[in-house]
Formats: sequence, C-alpha cells, structure tokens
Amino acid sequence: MENNMSKEHYNNWPNDKGFDPEYEQRKPVELSVVGQIPAYAAGILYRTGPGKSRVEAENGETLRLSHWFDGFGQTHRFQILAPDASHTSPRVFYNSRFSTDDLIEEARKTGSLDMINFGQKRDPCKAILGKVQSEYVPQPTPSSRNISVTLSINVPGLDPKPESTSRWSDSTGIRTLYAKTDYNAFKKLDPETLEPIGLASQTTLHPELSGQLSASHARSDPVTGDMFNFNLTLGPTCTYRVFAVSASTGETTILATFPATPAYIHSLLITENHVLLCVWNSHINPQRLNSSFLDSVMPTDPSQPAVWYVIDRKHGKGLIATYESPAFSCFHTVNAWLEPSKENPAEMDIVADIVRTDSSEYLQSLYYENLISSLDTAKAFQKSRNDSFRTSFTRFRLPAVPSTPCTDPKKATVEWSVCKSLSPELPTMHPKRVTQKHRYVYAVTFRGEATLTDGIMKLDCDTQQVQLWACHGQSPGEAIFVPNPEGTSEDDGVLLSVILDGMRGKSYLLCLDARNLSELGRANVDGAIGFGFHGQHVPTVGGMPTGETNISILLATMQPSLDPTTYVFLTTKSPLHSLPLSTLQPRLIVQEEEGTTIVTTEALATSHGFNDQTFPCKKISLTIHSSLEAVGLIAAITNRLKDHGISTNVVSGYFHDHIYVPVSRADDAMRVLEEVAAEARG
Repeated sequence: MENNMSKEHYNNWPNDKGFDPEYEQRKPVELSVVGQIPAYAAGILYRTGPGKSRVEAENGETLRLSHWFDGFGQTHRFQILAPDASHTSPRVFYNSRFSTDDLIEEARKTGSLDMINFGQKRDPCKAILGKVQSEYVPQPTPSSRNISVTLSINVPGLDPKPESTSRWSDSTGIRTLYAKTDYNAFKKLDPETLEPIGLASQTTLHPELSGQLSASHARSDPVTGDMFNFNLTLGPTCTYRVFAVSASTGETTILATFPATPAYIHSLLITENHVLLCVWNSHINPQRLNSSFLDSVMPTDPSQPAVWYVIDRKHGKGLIATYESPAFSCFHTVNAWLEPSKENPAEMDIVADIVRTDSSEYLQSLYYENLISSLDTAKAFQKSRNDSFRTSFTRFRLPAVPSTPCTDPKKATVEWSVCKSLSPELPTMHPKRVTQKHRYVYAVTFRGEATLTDGIMKLDCDTQQVQLWACHGQSPGEAIFVPNPEGTSEDDGVLLSVILDGMRGKSYLLCLDARNLSELGRANVDGAIGFGFHGQHVPTVGGMPTGETNISILLATMQPSLDPTTYVFLTTKSPLHSLPLSTLQPRLIVQEEEGTTIVTTEALATSHGFNDQTFPCKKISLTIHSSLEAVGLIAAITNRLKDHGISTNVVSGYFHDHIYVPVSRADDAMRVLEEVAAEARG
C-alpha cells in the first residue's frame, strides 16, 4: 500500500486518493464491521460522484481533468443486512462500478477531454452550448455520458411500474435506479450491478421539457411520491418550466412557464402546496458558453436581488407570487414549509432554509488544483481562502403568500444565518420532515482544517446549538440520516457517511448516533472510495426485508415444509386475559365478536381440558419470505389444493405463509405443492 504520508499534505491531512481512486469492486464483498450498526439501518445505501480524474492516453500524455465536478463518475452500493437466525448483528456488503468506461476509453484513444463540460478548459472554438444540447440525446453506450451527481429510485414517468419485479428489488422496493445531473439527462443503472444500461431525458416525461438545464435535486412529495423539478431553455428568451410528475400515474404536468434570468440552480424546494424556485445570483451568460459551463456563471452582482418564484402545485393556479431578497448564491437547499404569519395569523408564510454563500466564486474553489492536499497550489489557496468561499445555514421568510396570482413583487427577509465558521455543505435531515418544520439539520463542514471536508455537524435550528464530529485526517462524505422507525424524537436515528482515512489511504462507512454524533460502528472498505456528491438510503421495513412479491418466484421457491405436529382449533368465550396462554402456547389467536379462536397443538389442548376441539390438522409452512403485499400466491395454492379436494385454512405472518390441512391429507398436500413449485421452475 502506498504510504500517503510520503508526501507533504496541507495541514498533514492527506486526501489525494479521494480525487483519483482506482478501487472498483464489481462483485459484492462482505466488509469487516467494527462496533454495531442498528438493525433498522438495514437496506441499500447508494453513493455516486466523481471517480477518476486522470487518463493515460495512447499518445503517452496524461490527461488531467480540471474541476471536481467533471470527475469520471462512479457509483457505490452498500447493502446492510439485518440480523437473522445465523447472524446476531448486521452485515455490510459493498460493490461499485465506474460508470463512464466508454468515455474514458474515448479520451484514452483521442487524447482529448473536449467532451467534458462543467469546468474543463477546451478549445474556445467549440461551443459548449451545442455540447450540452447533445448530452441528453441517447448514445450507443450509456457509459459514454458522465452523469453522476444525484441518484433517484423509481423515478416517476421514466419507467412504468412493472406487473412483477425481480426477486432482489422486491426485498427493498427498488425497481429502477437513475443518476442525474444539472443538465437535461438521466442515466439508468442496474440497481444491483450498477452497470449503465440506458439514457433518457426530460422530453421522455413531456415534449416541452426540451431545455438544456435542470436541477440535480428534484424534490419528491414525502406522502405521494410525486416529483417536482424545472426545465430551463437557454436562448434569446430564457424560459423556465416548472413541472410535476405523478407517482401514481406517471403523467407529467407543467405547472408554470415564465421567462426569467438564467441561473445555475442545483436544487429547489417544495411546501405542502407549492414549488419554490429561487433564481439566486449564480446567473448564466449564454454568450459565454464557449469553453466551459463554469465560464458562463457570472460573478455575483450584489446590486441584483435574488428572485423567489412561488408556484401552486395543487390547484392549477400556476405562478402565484414572486419575492425578492438581497443577492446571494447557493448550491443546496434544506427544506421549506408553511406556517401562520407572525403579523397576521390568518395569512400563511413560507419559511425556507438553505445553505447560503455570498458569491458564486465558491465554484472556483473546487478545481482540483485547489483541492488535492499534496499540491502546492492547494496549500496556497487554502492559506489565502477568505469568507467569500464560506457558507452558512440561512432561514428566509416569504410573508403572506397569496392564494391567487399576484404580479407585484414582495420582499423576502432573512431571519437568521449561522455556522459560517463551519462552512456547512451537503445538508441532510429527517426525510419525513420534508414540507414540515424541522428542528435538526446535518452537514459536512469545510472549516479549513483540510482542503475539502473536515467534519460532520448537527445544527439545532431552534437553539442554534451545534455538535461536531471530527477526526484528524478523516474526510467525510455527505451524512445521510436514517430514522429509527420506533423513535419518538426527530433526531432518533443514525448518520451514514463514507469516510476517507487519509492516513491509511482507505475508506470506511461510518455510522454515527444522530442524537449526539457518537460513533456506533464502521464497515471497512479495502480501498479508497472517491469523494462523491450524494447518495440515497433505501430502508427495509423496520430494518427487516419486506419479502418477495413476484408470483413466479414465490411459487418456484416456496419450499413447503411439513410440521409433523397435530394442531387443533379451539373456541372460547372466556376473556383473553383469563386464559393460560403461557402454557397453552397458541400458534394463532383470532378475536371475534362471537368468541376467541385459538390454534394450538392437540396435546396441549387436551392437557388443558379443552375437549371441544375441531379440525385436527397439520401445518405446512412456505419457507420463502413472502411480502404481505404479494398478490396471487395464496389463490394459486388453494385453487390447486381445491382441485384435489383438500380443504385449507391459511394464515399469513410477516415472514411466511402457513397452510393448515386435514391430518389425513397432509402428505397429499405436500405432493401437490411440490408439483406446483416444480412447474413454476419449468
């Protein structure tokens, strides 16, 4: 292993390997876990972002990317498995894949990086506007497109919900996985292998969504799953189209269309009733789209206000209000919600929390020459870095939101702005608090101890108190909040963050208690994972698998198991609390108005004096973990048993289905079920 300490690094905090990782693990491997990861964190954690930043070309040159946002994409998958009968603690498996193999190969053969489009310098005669416009056109190979900023699961409108899903995806509810970026493109990835398998654009959702730019961070309604975003057309008149995609029907509705100043907008907000699009002061000059996209982003003009557009998303009223606030720039929003106005409780205000910076200059700080810890340019940049590059958590208030369209601009005000010394970024929060007032927000910090991230923070928005996790030489990625489903407080959960241990040159998945930022456990990776942007955690229900729903798989793999014990059904009118349940050991209790039904063994029923027994039976259990939402399994089985004259009483537990059949027909029932499974296997 290369010793990262053989070079001199800024503040003795090595991070070079996070900007040009070679490590790729295509087949899942189990990671060694130190400490504990709570069972409720079981599920899939996806991460994406830049991977490699250099290419060795055939002509002998080393091609180097200029800007972190242009790094060749890589996607990562951590599968956290809950404890089971064979394992007393959660296990973690990891796999990853570079998602731009064909793009890298093109660069290797041509010796050119002209296809890179955010901050890469290039021939000024080649207009990037034309390149951006072509990015979303489906190409022969999806791995020729560099799309790796955010990830979305089951994107409404892109893929119809299938009648049946695969065995793997049913255990987590994942049907499709898409990578997104800030231009009009989607890359479809295999949710298990992470292989790039398709390309799409917003025109798939609606033909009018043909503009070049959009937000990597679409917003989803936490209740309905409906998706909201914008599409920006650059031209003589720059036009925004704010749209919604129904999760239930897949249909796209354009909520509002309006001309406005073009800007680099990475994220937006929603309330329970609105889409909130802020055109902050990262304005774009389309005439400067000649060498790189970043060259078109204008310096922030403090004399120009930021403009907030409020769009009705429920009643078809379109753009209902605009607000102006002092100039600022932004990359990530946090949350927005409605609350009664302070001056007049009969009116409603929008409150919006964002990560704010004074200037769009912060984008310049993210060139590799300013980030790689061993470079002299990075050391010099960090020493000269000033407050214009720092961010803060800022709360805005948009007062008295009208219920009908209003053309007169209103004023948005800043309620507070905090944590500038910590320079927070990549904010996360409890996912179920979206569109509601939240108390806690989490972020990584850019305090200046390292050339990139140097800690994980928690802000209490009510008290503005801060907690910090930091360890020298440990560079964290976005800290994703996973709630405890049985928790009673908003911060009851864990944070999952991929950390680069700069001293060892390897990464690990860190699990922190979100209440106090204490370490609970970590899963060690045998390589360096590149500094990524964003991820998404898809939990299993209560930390447990949700079960199979695919009827073909259920039938083929049901594995019926016959319990040799004889069971009986009992009925009683006695109150439940008066029954000797601890010794009667019921397998099933059903309370009805007429009385209580109990299923227990024949021997226990007799020993307890229950002589009025009925339906002596054997229990056949289907050992496949079937979902409670599975459709058709019981019907298929009972219909086949009915054809053979075998009566059944079926009970479904969370994990398995159990069939009680007459004692005399148990062997016949097993034979029939095994025949059904064999037929399903073909």
